[in-house]
Amino acid sequence: MDLETYKNNPKTAFLASSYEKLLKDEAETRALIEKDPTMKELAENDLASIADQKKALEDQMSGIVSADKVEEEKPNELILEVRAGAGGDEAALFAAELLGMYKSFAETKGWSAKIIDESKNDLGGYKEASMEVKGKGAYDDLRFETGVHRVQRVPETEKSGRIHTSTASVAIMPIRKKSKLVINPADIEIEFSRSGGKGGQNVNKVETAVRLFHKPSNIMIRSTSERSQNANKEKAFIILQAKLEVLKAEEDMKKFGEMRSNQIGTGDRSEKIRTYNFPQDRITDHRIKESWHNIPAILAGKIGPIIEALHEFEKSGKTGASVEEE
Repeated sequence: MDLETYKNNPKTAFLASSYEKLLKDEAETRALIEKDPTMKELAENDLASIADQKKALEDQMSGIVSADKVEEEKPNELILEVRAGAGGDEAALFAAELLGMYKSFAETKGWSAKIIDESKNDLGGYKEASMEVKGKGAYDDLRFETGVHRVQRVPETEKSGRIHTSTASVAIMPIRKKSKLVINPADIEIEFSRSGGKGGQNVNKVETAVRLFHKPSNIMIRSTSERSQNANKEKAFIILQAKLEVLKAEEDMKKFGEMRSNQIGTGDRSEKIRTYNFPQDRITDHRIKESWHNIPAILAGKIGPIIEALHEFEKSGKTGASVEEE
């Protein structure tokens, strides 16, 4: 055992010092046996107790270090993508509200949230948008948001007061530091163009925007958030890698789905996971069959209780329920 490593780790330093004291006690007890053989039986009982204490400390320190390694392996960066689904302009407006909700939640958690690319409609809604989120625990908290979100409400443009149902899909794609995926450069087509934005800015005078097309998967990436062409190109490749990893994971889930346990739904972006019912001021997560009220506050970023409920459901060891239509 490398005691020095444990002594230098703030989380195990106190345990390591206790272990060091036990080593000293053990040495003194062995010395006592050599000096006075009549004390051997009593001393051996002490040695057995010391050995048990050492083992307990070893297990404790090892467990702390192992937990830290697992924590380090968890991705703390992700790409959050929203797309308008059924419902036209109303779906695009809902997609924009969802992105705003996640951005506000990220800010309350102290994470950074930066929109990478967006495609808006005339009303300011999002046909689609991508946001990069960075921060400790970001992926762990947001990973269950993948799926179809459904809104039921009377649109502002609806004169007859009829309730419309619209949808928007959310995809959470982790950015992993170590990836096993190898992207063949021959499979990539890259185009450069001027970024959108307010006129007069330097970003519009040079071709900084990057459009990347991955031919085998038909995935198209556009990155416009950075001020240089190289930075946008690098960001586009990061997003592509994240998307390809998600595709592979989805394929694996379908292939080995019967072996999965402790899951909340399928993690499939086509699964309808949540309904936002405005007339009844109720949000229902169909996977865990729980509801919350105060939609305005939740859309303003206060989704903590929903995320906590999803974590608790996962810890309970239950499996995801099928979607229930309202």
